[in-house]
Amino acid sequence: MTREVERRLLVTGGAGFLGSHVVDRLKAKGYHDLLIPRSAEFDLTREAEVARLYDKTKPHVVIHLAARVGGIGANREYPGSFFYDNLVMGVMLMEYARRNGVEKFVSVGTVCSYPKFAPIPFKETDLWDGYPEETNAPYGLAKKMQLVQAQAYRSQYGFNAIHLVPVNLYGPGDNFSRGTSHVIPAIVRKCVEARDAGSSSIAMWGDGSPTREFLYVEDAADGIVQATEAYDEPEPVNLGSGAEISIRDLVSLICDLTKYRGKIVWDTSMPNGQPRRCLDVSRAERLFGFTAKIGFSEGLRRTVAWYETQRHLEAAS
Repeated sequence: MTREVERRLLVTGGAGFLGSHVVDRLKAKGYHDLLIPRSAEFDLTREAEVARLYDKTKPHVVIHLAARVGGIGANREYPGSFFYDNLVMGVMLMEYARRNGVEKFVSVGTVCSYPKFAPIPFKETDLWDGYPEETNAPYGLAKKMQLVQAQAYRSQYGFNAIHLVPVNLYGPGDNFSRGTSHVIPAIVRKCVEARDAGSSSIAMWGDGSPTREFLYVEDAADGIVQATEAYDEPEPVNLGSGAEISIRDLVSLICDLTKYRGKIVWDTSMPNGQPRRCLDVSRAERLFGFTAKIGFSEGLRRTVAWYETQRHLEAAS
């Protein structure tokens, strides 16, 4: 897609954590005809609702960010829902985009699609070399089908669909809810609450040995917008920072930032999740010039500060 700010862009999930940052970035670049469907108005798991969405909005470009997401606990509890909802949304949104003559479809997948034991760093060519980590597999495979669909539609119909694979995201505005939050907001909340309650110890899942890579949400938004404007090829592209940290070291960093001084107890009866995650991010830089700008320590500091501010505001209201 050439950078034509008069194009009408439909951003599913545009009111969510990542989506709101993507919308802000698009506005900053001059795009003004932006459509953000809300779940109260359109249930994107229902075909009639997807058809009605396209009939009402008539977009030129679709950036598909809407997803059912959560941490390890939520994925373990609702594997069927995570598989079905994400699969159906992706399949129907892309099919109806094709039927309605949409010029470009930007599919945003997940690092959970990678095999459990992929070589480090994960290269896009490794996506099919094994089964994903079990606790995230239904979600990861559902999202990976968007890549299959995009490549199949490009081959048969000449449909311009691209597929991006972001690593774990974090930042201000993330989901800090119990039970559905991802690793960084879950640890931040646990440390802050334990500090305020004067708890002498807190429990963390697993043994702390797994590693993860994290991408600040504003950087992720930049990468998605850059790909929307400049990338039109069939191969998937990783979006990440290229930096890896162990969960044990992550907990230590968050304890320091939140000033929690208690003991960390590792609950090894709970799953670790994927052993390691770190992306090869060279393809994104080579093909559309994306590199992450916010360092992890700074991004984590901003995230903790945002959460502390929100807690104070909620307590005062």
